[in-house]
Parts: sequence; structure tokens; C-alpha cells
Amino acid sequence: MDKRNYYVSVQSKTIMQHQGDAAYELEIEATPEEIIKLKELFEDMEYAEEQTFPRTLVPGIPYHHDEENDVYDIYLKNVYQTLYSLGTDETKKHVQTMNVLD
Repeated sequence: MDKRNYYVSVQSKTIMQHQGDAAYELEIEATPEEIIKLKELFEDMEYAEEQTFPRTLVPGIPYHHDEENDVYDIYLKNVYQTLYSLGTDETKKHVQTMNVLD
């Protein structure tokens, strides 16, 4: 199946077909099936992010001592791994500089 260019914002968890639709951070080349999988990753990440909210109300618990944050971090890493694999050369270079794939 043919790949198309998409413009992705991890911050807002959006995937756009047209570059000027909204702000984006990364450009990828993907099939419709790959976009569906990326959307599912964003949904999983959103759910994990919601699970971290109650912890924000409890002072004194370091970020790295919270299982919900660990789950969110795993989903975030999966998103960036997917973006790296689908990314343009510029996107791949940018993700490498972020050191999130280690």
C-alpha cells in the first residue's frame, strides 16, 4: 500500500494529512494501517496519562517511584519508536537527538 506524508504532534496527540492544518513536531511517511496503529498508541498513552493524575495530588512521591508514571513512559517511548521507524530523515535525526529510544 502507498505511504503518504503525515504531520504529527506528540504534545497534542494529533496526526494530520495537511501540513498547514495545525502545529506539528514531526513528519512521517505511513500507510493508513500504520496510522491506525499510531492512533491506538496515542489512545493508550492518553489513558496512561489520565492514570497519573491522582498521584499529582500526593506530595513527596518522586516521579520514578510511581508505577503509573512508568506505564506512561513506556507508551511514550513506544510512540517515539513508531515515529522513528516511520519518520522522514529529518524526523529520525530529531528523535535520535532526544535520547528517548535508549
